[in-house]
Amino acid sequence: MNEAFLSPMPRVVAHRGDSANYPENTLPSFISACELGVDVIETDVHLTKDGHIVIWHDPTLERNTDGSGTIESHTFEELKDLDAGYTFTKDGGRTFPFRGKGVKLTTLEEALQRLPDMRFNIDLKSQEEAIVPTYIDIIRHNHAEDRVCTASFHGDNLKRLRAAAPDLLTSISTMEVVPLVLKQKLHMLPRRFSRKLVFQVPVVHSGIKVITPSFVRDMHRRDAVVMVWTINDRTEMERLYSIGVDTIMTDDPRLLIKVAEELGIRR
Repeated sequence: MNEAFLSPMPRVVAHRGDSANYPENTLPSFISACELGVDVIETDVHLTKDGHIVIWHDPTLERNTDGSGTIESHTFEELKDLDAGYTFTKDGGRTFPFRGKGVKLTTLEEALQRLPDMRFNIDLKSQEEAIVPTYIDIIRHNHAEDRVCTASFHGDNLKRLRAAAPDLLTSISTMEVVPLVLKQKLHMLPRRFSRKLVFQVPVVHSGIKVITPSFVRDMHRRDAVVMVWTINDRTEMERLYSIGVDTIMTDDPRLLIKVAEELGIRR
């Protein structure tokens, strides 16, 4: 497994780019995050009707564009006609500063090429099996193996990815996390894990507090990495870093960079 993504350990992950100030999951958001100096950009991808991998979070278009319907029912040419900055607002809908400014959906390949030195944490959103070989081809073609970590809530696609490309780093799926959290709380974890585990988890899941000092300590003893999402509050950022989490994902990378530097977590 390729662990170059983890060296140096990422401390600040920009959730969908600099999404507090730019339309999420767009090139302007990514470019801003890169210019801020974040360690990783977290993003999401879907497979279009004609087999392109496009960056987007929701399965549908209504929340962020002037379009409608699902990503997967459109070709990429159709998606390129949409305004990806259409609904972005910072004042509750009084103004829409990016509406009509030419912000478009982009492909994963374009993002990798536009930011050749940036690490990406990529969530495979499509359930379609076809996304896996297409995704691997894009990563290989752009020589991006060292700078991506792949996640997915669809465990079967993670399994397919690991089987087809065992050198690519992946986080563990929700179905893999849950039993480990329970074993940790019951003091039943194995002495070591058989491979490098990357946890990408919220502080609390389904009413269960996941991120505790003992959880972080026990996972670090087994050489696992603990990444926490999505934290936008300064006090919580400080608390999480103080108990030893490796990485925090945030919509406000400016604030997280400041906190990490003040605490000496990141220089």
